[in-house]
Amino acid sequence: MTHLEIKNNKSYLGGVLIEDLAAKYGTPLYIYNAEVIEEKYKKLNKAFKHKINVKYAMKALSNISILKFLKKLGSGLDTVSIQEVLLGLEAGFAPDQIIYTPNCVSLDEISEAVDKGVIINIDNIPLLEQFGHKYGNTVPVCIRVNPHIMAGGNYEISTGHIDSKFGISFHQMRHVQRVIQQTKLNVIGLHMHTGSDILDVGVFLRGSEILFELAEDFPDLHFIDLGSGFKVSYWPDDNTTNIEDLGEQLSNRFTAFCKAYGRDLELFFEPGKYLVSEAGLFVAKVNVVKQTTATVFVGLDTGMNHLLRPKLYNAHHEITNISYPQGIERIYSVVGYICESDTMGLDRKLNEVNEGDLIAFHNAGAYGMSMASNYNSRFRPAEVMLYKGKNYLIRKRETMNDITRNMVAVEL
Repeated sequence: MTHLEIKNNKSYLGGVLIEDLAAKYGTPLYIYNAEVIEEKYKKLNKAFKHKINVKYAMKALSNISILKFLKKLGSGLDTVSIQEVLLGLEAGFAPDQIIYTPNCVSLDEISEAVDKGVIINIDNIPLLEQFGHKYGNTVPVCIRVNPHIMAGGNYEISTGHIDSKFGISFHQMRHVQRVIQQTKLNVIGLHMHTGSDILDVGVFLRGSEILFELAEDFPDLHFIDLGSGFKVSYWPDDNTTNIEDLGEQLSNRFTAFCKAYGRDLELFFEPGKYLVSEAGLFVAKVNVVKQTTATVFVGLDTGMNHLLRPKLYNAHHEITNISYPQGIERIYSVVGYICESDTMGLDRKLNEVNEGDLIAFHNAGAYGMSMASNYNSRFRPAEVMLYKGKNYLIRKRETMNDITRNMVAVEL
């Protein structure tokens, strides 16, 4: 969970009073504690006996200031669209620090990424054939493998099972080899990503064994990419992926694999949520406390347009009354101001809520702002980054000009 501190009935994040941030920047507001990102990054690297190559999955949180901070820590980037590639380059990443793993895109988009010089990762045979016919062995390529492993906290975020649209089935490698032989493709990496919220380290170990076995048929590899999907804490005392255990077991196995392969390869991971989820807090103001015959609603100045995960995945975010973190506890349903049932927390125990209070959603660093929209023509929130007791505005709150900027008014 997000690292909130309660002192004298006041709520702090990264040593900064949250009420002061809300007063300065307004609500709703995304706040990120960069020190937590730094802590997570160092913990992941420390868990392995040898150096790993971290490629931050920027789809989780793509603000350019966050990207620059992760670059300073030593991270590369995992991107899934040409727009993410362009943003990563603008943030200062070198092309060879960026891996591009799109899904269901055209060869035109792939070619644009090739022109930018990033690492290309292809996840279907038709596109692999097109790529091979166009580039042959002149542009190295990575192959995304579907290991047929069901893993993750929700079916919608499980990407490595047999019914998933992602990756090339490991049973289709004979077909892949035929494409390689005919087009002279230069395959330099094997990749997998089985899902998100994976608690069992055995999932990564099983997946790695599949890639290690497949590697025997790919003699020119430079790296093995195991994606990510590490489980983070959403509830008090929630279980999380044992990174140290994974590092211990996988380090030994990877070392043995490299010895058998004949040379040392790089080991990539693509953490997104793991690095930024617990760093983020989403703060909103209570517009109304509405009692009905069935429940008491806390109505906020935000909704699923700003935090979609509860509606999309039935995801749980702990909720805190920032204004009175030590008041009497009561039961509420926390809802938004969107024109449908955008319940963000059902039957939650909160310290007594009054109109004007500040409510905070924990674990809002990942897939919060990056999935926000202008539904109901609402403005998207501002974003603030904290580091060593200082606060920095990293995205301005939108205005009506942002809503209408690309509209063309035609009168018929």
